[in-house]
Amino acid sequence: MSMLFPRWMNALPTVVAIGAISALTTVAAGTWYWATPDFWEVGYMPTQPGSGFNHQIHAGRLGMDCRYCHTNVEDSHWANIPTASTCMGCHTEQKLKPEYDPGDKVAFIREAYAADESIPWRRVHKLPDYVGNFPHHMHVRAGVSCFSCHGQIRGMPVVYQEQGLGMGWCLDCHRNVEDNIVGPSKVTDLVWAEQHLKERAQGADNATPEAKQIIKSLQESIAGGGPQNCGACHQ
Repeated sequence: MSMLFPRWMNALPTVVAIGAISALTTVAAGTWYWATPDFWEVGYMPTQPGSGFNHQIHAGRLGMDCRYCHTNVEDSHWANIPTASTCMGCHTEQKLKPEYDPGDKVAFIREAYAADESIPWRRVHKLPDYVGNFPHHMHVRAGVSCFSCHGQIRGMPVVYQEQGLGMGWCLDCHRNVEDNIVGPSKVTDLVWAEQHLKERAQGADNATPEAKQIIKSLQESIAGGGPQNCGACHQ
């Protein structure tokens, strides 16, 4: 009796299994690399109204503190954007030195102020929907520098998203608080924070006394079972 199937078909189940495993591995690896905030969101830089807001000039050249514009970061979940009246606190006639006067570049601010309207700034950093509210005030009070999440804002003519802000990234910070706390008095000193956080990551013990006390308290809290109030961030 002749065989119904050729001998090579005996190897077919093995070939199919290897192919399926290879395909699943490729899909998993591709998803791990491409379908993540680090790939899709890092570098996001939306076009802003008018000439935009140049952080390199305001926070860098002029040395303005982040909290002059983002007035709620120490007291609220939200880091509010400035109103037109806040902008006009500086951009009124006779208030700026001639070399700092941007002229018509800020006409859109003056127009919004005159019409009593908000400037429609476009949001840069947006957390996933499962994060109800990110408590800025809790992190600022704990001494987490603006640099850790937003990068070196002082050097950005146009703000972009530097970190992916994914869950794994948040957990890495919470598991290694000693590498990320600078103390409340240093949160907006971005040049200092960048230098010292990098040195600390390389093993230098340069934390301020203020930061060391906070780090100790946080480590004791974590050793006791970790924070239980997930609802602080997840609503």
